[in-house]
Amino acid sequence: MFPVISTPTMALKGTLAILLVLSSTLLATGQKISGPEFNKPFGGPPASYFQAAATMPVAALQTAATGLSESPGNAVADYKLSSSSKQMSTIYTDWAELDGGAALVWTADMDVDCDGIDYKCDGNKDGQALTDYGALSAYAVPFIVIPQEYVSSGNQDAIPGNNVAAVICNGKMFYGILGDTNGNDPQVTGEASWLMARTCFPDDDLRGNSGHAEGDVTYILFTGPNAVLPPSAVNEHYITDFGTLKFMGDRLVNALLVNLRLPGATPSEDNGASQPQPPPPVQTQSHSPSQSQAPPSPASVTGQTEQPHTLTPSPSPSSPKPGPEAEPAPSPSTPEDNNDDNDGDEDDCDWPGHCEGSSNSSSSSSSSSSSSSHLDPSTNQPVLLLAFLLVLILTRGL
Repeated sequence: MFPVISTPTMALKGTLAILLVLSSTLLATGQKISGPEFNKPFGGPPASYFQAAATMPVAALQTAATGLSESPGNAVADYKLSSSSKQMSTIYTDWAELDGGAALVWTADMDVDCDGIDYKCDGNKDGQALTDYGALSAYAVPFIVIPQEYVSSGNQDAIPGNNVAAVICNGKMFYGILGDTNGNDPQVTGEASWLMARTCFPDDDLRGNSGHAEGDVTYILFTGPNAVLPPSAVNEHYITDFGTLKFMGDRLVNALLVNLRLPGATPSEDNGASQPQPPPPVQTQSHSPSQSQAPPSPASVTGQTEQPHTLTPSPSPSSPKPGPEAEPAPSPSTPEDNNDDNDGDEDDCDWPGHCEGSSNSSSSSSSSSSSSSHLDPSTNQPVLLLAFLLVLILTRGL
């Protein structure tokens, strides 16, 4: 005989509603993907995978960014939007010394960067097969670009690569990573990957030779090692765990909002994504040979109090782009040498971070391919628990 289920009270209905919402949240997050499945010009990861939480005060944050004024005080912070443009964009440091959510900020247009494994994208005539910290997929990775001389002018500690970024465009905010630098002459700002650009402006049919021309996009690049996407969530080609990207993005933005005393700051929940651990420093793989630097000190990735990372740009834009000291990745397997410009001899590698392992190359391609497009078992445990509670409530009627 089936158990008699009593009519739920209002309290029971409320409890069920809360549990159902929590279950839906857990099922909708923790997106671990197989990157190659999304390496398509019109089939990349959906916007929901890297869009900021709906509670974020996007308009207020963008308005705050328009009132910034501090910069290093020399030409290294000012860049054209394009080689023929008279409009300049300044990289501001007003928020760079905050004890939580420290960031660089600039407002610019959005050209399409297809450097990396998708360098032959439609309209891209000057693409390169490598990006600065690997060979990312422009179709599958939401990344942004910063002028090369800004990084090489003493800012490697603050922005070692793969830093989480928040991009405010078209009234929405999306998360990505610092994936490449611009080394053109003159160097320009206002670039993002194919995926980021087309997600920001889905109705504009942006391509390699057709970007968003208006200078109304706000780029917020979080600084320091605690803002770097860990090797467990990114490899040399793909972001493999968008749940971690969103988790870190929401935490960093919330920390920034708290420091700016803006309304709407909401503590981010774990949402089924594993707690990121402080990553090893990213190894810079530049388009030209690079020198090494000491690794930054570890810090928490939760967006809480951190040691500020001082930006110290120098007025010497001609200096080569340095990279951090190589550090073994946590993976037990040895990454392949993916340096297309070398003959495969590890001893002759000009870019140690690329050949020996970095946060972009610490995971082998096989581990990337094995990443599941569904929730992992650890994420399923709370879902099963909630399902059990639902059954228990329904059968016993509380």
